[in-house]
Order: sequence, then structure tokens, then C-alpha cells
Amino acid sequence: MDAVELTLFASRIEAVCEEMGARLQCAAFSPNIKDRLDFSCAVFDAAGELCAQAAHIPVHLGSMAFAMRDIVAEVDWHVGDMVVLNDPFFGGTHLPDVTLIAPLFIDGQLMAFVVNRAHHADIGADSPGSMPISHSLQEEGLIIPPSKLLRGGNIDEDLFRHIIGHLQHEQQARGDFAAQISANQAGLARLQELVSGLGRESFAQGLVELNDYAERLARSALSDIPDGVYRFEDVMDDDGLGHEDLPIIATLTVSGDDIAVDFTGTAAQTPGNINCPLSVAAAGVYYVFRCLMPAHTPACAGSFRSIRLSAPAGCLLNAKRPAAVAAGNVETSTRVVDVIMGALAQAIPQRIPAASHGSMNNIAMGARGEQPWDYYETLGGGMGAGQQGGGLSAVQTHMTNTLNTPIEVLEMHYPLRINRYAVREGSGGSGQHRGGDGLVREYEFLAPTSVTLLTERRRHRPWGVADGEAGQAGENRYNDKIVAGKVSLWVAAGDRIRISTPGGGGWGKP
Repeated sequence: MDAVELTLFASRIEAVCEEMGARLQCAAFSPNIKDRLDFSCAVFDAAGELCAQAAHIPVHLGSMAFAMRDIVAEVDWHVGDMVVLNDPFFGGTHLPDVTLIAPLFIDGQLMAFVVNRAHHADIGADSPGSMPISHSLQEEGLIIPPSKLLRGGNIDEDLFRHIIGHLQHEQQARGDFAAQISANQAGLARLQELVSGLGRESFAQGLVELNDYAERLARSALSDIPDGVYRFEDVMDDDGLGHEDLPIIATLTVSGDDIAVDFTGTAAQTPGNINCPLSVAAAGVYYVFRCLMPAHTPACAGSFRSIRLSAPAGCLLNAKRPAAVAAGNVETSTRVVDVIMGALAQAIPQRIPAASHGSMNNIAMGARGEQPWDYYETLGGGMGAGQQGGGLSAVQTHMTNTLNTPIEVLEMHYPLRINRYAVREGSGGSGQHRGGDGLVREYEFLAPTSVTLLTERRRHRPWGVADGEAGQAGENRYNDKIVAGKVSLWVAAGDRIRISTPGGGGWGKP
């Protein structure tokens, strides 16, 4: 393919992912998918190598890119199959993220896979919202190993009943699973059109050329980092079970256009739920280096060929079963980004911004009984400032880019009232360029509710760069009393919870 043909080829595969996402959003039942857009879609080749992805959730997509090859090798694939999984130790992230994988066969030959991953606020945990302060994976909900939900195009009703039987909201769950199945079916149809139009050999050759092109762009960009060894350490506030200041250490070794990332020295896995599988740590690493590449670099496996990572087995970033991982996907992945950026700031300080708010500021809630309900959302905060200017305020950063649920939708579906939703003025760090401000969101509960908060940067502030000042730490209040960053509460009607998210760090001396 010449340059124009290759660009069109890449765009057409990416368009498959975009259409899958549109189908999933429009068909889903739950606010988590249709309003917050907590889902991701991608295309992989027959070996499980990433071909394309939509601009969805970085932690979803990076972890899939790392783990998909092993998943593909474990399954005997046939026409009409569709595999479901959420097991973090088999390529998942945390249990609420449910992944569906479908193979594309052309004339009996396996050509590619379409994949989508969506967050289910109810995945069977006793704690509403399925984000508990957990001690083990089993406490976090239903564990689904790679299993065929569809065989020959027909749903395995026994498996589907088993999954649905563990959930509180049958109609909503059936609707969301149907939307995920439909999204994959749309992806298969569009991808089949593309392969049939090009021919199988031309399609396969196009993927080779696309990955080689991405690798050339990636290596060219990464070669701008000076050779050397760069080390940075940051900490997790706590694991929710009393263990504090858990270090994450990254050592980057740069040699030409090759990057080695070693997490030796990182804390051992902990009893709380901030552990994560290596695939989630990989997502954070891939994300940072992808940000250093040209915007037109294809989002495929070739982009990451020059990056190697390792983490000791049994550490916080390479936990062993049955470690609890509910917050590892959302909080620890964010700190991985911080430590990689902190190390790179030593090598290329003019290109690396200060730390952003460093937490997805998770709140999960709901109730059981005659009218059960589950809801989960993440909240934005302050973006770190950089050489080019100040950070944005009240935005999602780095490993997630979900939307906020509109207040009208939240109050229509659940016994909640939002009393305040505003920018947290002055919370960004000072500097030549000021860090972005966090936000304040106050919930008033109209009925007794179980609430879980999983938040970070409540004890340690987001750091600045080039003598910029740190952003303010976040703060959680229950009826005006400060509560821990990770806590479960049973609230009564009329009670209030106010979450004030951290600001971003400043850049340059004030």
C-alpha cells in the first residue's frame, strides 16, 4: 500500500470500532454505558495483536492490547462464537468490566476479532455498585473466566442464566448484554465488508504494513528521549484496610529507541483492593508513551513493540490470585501514569506536565430489598499544568475519559439529589502555569443507601514540575465530617456526601 492507501486502511478499521461504540451506547440500558460512556471497542488480528481502537477508555484498551494474545490462544474458535469474560487474571481489569470477544471467519479462515468491554455497575457483589472495600477477588462479584456466551450464533442459555442469576437487575443486565452482543455483530459485519472488498491476502498484508508503520513512528518519537536510567517513586495513600503509603517505583532504561520499564521495589500486593494484574499496569505504561508519539500514529500493536515492562510477581502491579483488585484498575493504574511521567520529567522536563488529580474519585452506591438499585460513577479533577499552559479544571484525565452523568439523569433514575456541582476554585497548584482546579459534587440521599468511596490523593498532593507547586489534596465529607479516602457508609434519608477532588500540580516557578 502507498501512504494514501495505508491511511485509508487504518481509518476504515478505526471506523469499525467507532460504529461498534455507537451501537453499544445507543442500545444499552444502564446510565453507566449509555450516559457515562464507560465502554471501549477494538479490533484485533487473528493472533490477538491490536489492529485498531476507538478513542474510548485507555485502561480498558491498554490492558486488552497486553492480554489478548493469551486469551485468543486459550479458546477453540468457531464461526458464530462469542466469548465473555471479566476475570482480571485472564485478561480482564476488574469484575465490573465485562468483555465480549467475537472472531471473524472468511471462507473458513480466522481473520480477526472484534472486542468490546463495558462497565456493569452490578456484577453480583454484596456491596451495591460492585466496588466494595474488599479483601479478596471473590468478594467483588461474579467471576467469569473466558466462556462461550454464543456458540454458532446461538446464546448458551445455561451460561446466560447463570450470569443473570447473580445480578440484581435482570432487565437492565439483559439489555446491556444484548447491546454488547449487538455491537460485536455490527463490528463483524463491517469488518467482513472490509476484508471481502480488499481480499484476505491484501487485508492481512495491510495489517503487517500498518504495524510496521506504527513501529517506525513510535521508535522515531521515543528516540528523542535521551539515553539513560530514570527512576521515580510515588505512593498510594492506602489500601482501605489500614495499610498506608504503599510505594510504586518505576525505573526507566532508555537505549536509543528501546524502552525498558522495571517496577522492582514496588510494594508487595496488599490485603486491600488496590492490587492489579500486570495487564492494567501495562495499560498505564502504554498510555504515557503513546502520548509522546505523533497524533497520527496508528493505535495498533506496532506502536508498543519497542516498550518492555516487568514487575515482580506478587507485587502491587503484578498481583497473584485471589488478590482484591476492584480499585487497582481505577486508582493504581492512575498512579502508574504518575510514576512513569515523573521518571520522564527527569529526561524531557519541557514535555512532561505536572501530576494531574491522580484519582478517578469513585463513588458506588445503591440498596437491596424490594426495589434494589446500583449506581457507580467517577469524578474529574484538576489536570496538571505544562510548559505550554495551565491545566484544565474539573476534567477526567489519563486512564479514563468517561463523561459525567447529567444531574437530570441521575435524579430521574435514583433516590438522589445533587445539591452542588461546581469547580473547586483555587485547588490547582501555583506556578508559571497553574494546575487545573478540581470539582465539588454533593449528593443528598432521599432513601437509605449503601455508599462506597474509593479515592486517592487524599493524603498526598499531586506534585508539580519545574518548581511548580503541588495541587491541593482531595477531601471527602459525610454530613460535614471528613471521612477516609476509602470507606463504606450506610447513609439515611437526608444525609449528604460531598466529594472535593484534587487539583493538578503547577508547572514552573510561581
